[in-house]
This record gives sequence, structure tokens and C-alpha cells, in this order.
Amino acid sequence: MTPPHEPEDEGYRPRLIRSYTLTAGRTAAKVELAMEATLRLQAGAEAPALSPSAAQVLEVCDRRSVAEVSALTKMPIGVTRVLLGDLIEQGLVRIQATINDSTSTDERLELIERTLRGLRNY
Repeated sequence: MTPPHEPEDEGYRPRLIRSYTLTAGRTAAKVELAMEATLRLQAGAEAPALSPSAAQVLEVCDRRSVAEVSALTKMPIGVTRVLLGDLIEQGLVRIQATINDSTSTDERLELIERTLRGLRNY
């Protein structure tokens, strides 16, 4: 039997850096980000010197949701949202439009067409 302080998974490693150090103590992003929001890199935007964590988020975020970025970077969703908010404010990432109550029929059709194109290219 494994002692309670030792994980059963050999690949498990505890995070050595506290979450608040990755976000400079911030707990909320300045930009409202839903977990399902799709992100896109801004074409032609030059990245300034980024922290290693922000660079890691930037590297994987194109065409992915906030939740996917969190999973791929193995960072808590709150940390991911704060770092993505910073990248959005710096003009490096944008939130791809999604459907809401005020979305027109044309916008809905465009989203469906874009989704179909993406599925065909996948």
C-alpha cells in the first residue's frame, strides 16, 4: 500500500511555483473570458518579453478554448485566464466571436460555415 503522502502515479510532480507568483498576485483577468471562448493569435503582432508562463500560454492558444489552453499548459483555469487577459490586452491574442442572444442570423450562419470549414480541414 502506498503511503498517503506519495502519489501512485509515477509521472506526478507537485507544482513547485505557487499560482499567485505566475499572475503577480492577481486572481481575476481584466478581460471577461468564458471557459469555452475560442482564442486566435493576432497576425503580425510582435510579442514583447513575456514571462515563461505567458509564453507557454501564447504558444498553445491559437484556435483553442480557454479550457483547452489550461489543460495543455497544466495551469489552473484562473491562472490561464489572467495570463490570457494580459495577452489580449497586449494585442497578441483575440477572442473569436461566438453566438449570444443578440447574434444575427447572418452571424450565426457564418459561425456554422466557419465550423464546417474547420471540421473539413481537420
